[in-house]
Amino acid sequence: MNIRNRIMLELMARGGMRIGEVLNLTPADIQERTLAVQNPKSGRVGETVYVPRKLLVRLNDYVRANNFNGGERIFQISYVAAWSMVKKAGKLVDIELRPHDLRRHAATYASRSGTPIEIVSKVILRHADLSTTQRYLGKVNDSEAIRWIETLYG
Repeated sequence: MNIRNRIMLELMARGGMRIGEVLNLTPADIQERTLAVQNPKSGRVGETVYVPRKLLVRLNDYVRANNFNGGERIFQISYVAAWSMVKKAGKLVDIELRPHDLRRHAATYASRSGTPIEIVSKVILRHADLSTTQRYLGKVNDSEAIRWIETLYG
């Protein structure tokens, strides 16, 4: 898998970004420790995405290596091509994968790692309402419930 595709997948899976947000990123959106999302789905003027520093370094290196200018889209592929790339990545590991599954993974991974629901909701997913985030996180299976109870009280 090429570096462009790996970075796109990581932005969705670690940054909780929507596929359209990734596709619309420009070099001007890259801040010191965050990414700016212009015209987000929420309807707000803009939003901030927090991603791991290592991912920002790889993104900056990719931008420099490809000489993108400030207003030029970093990932110059169509929505359909990006969707197809995610599906192919899933097939490489023998799972059915859709772009939004990566956003859901970011939320679930953070939650299962002990991140407070408010951070998952407001910072990672950038939801206006906690109930939206709770739908993402889904149900807890028995073995997970037992593991957490044992961790808390064992």
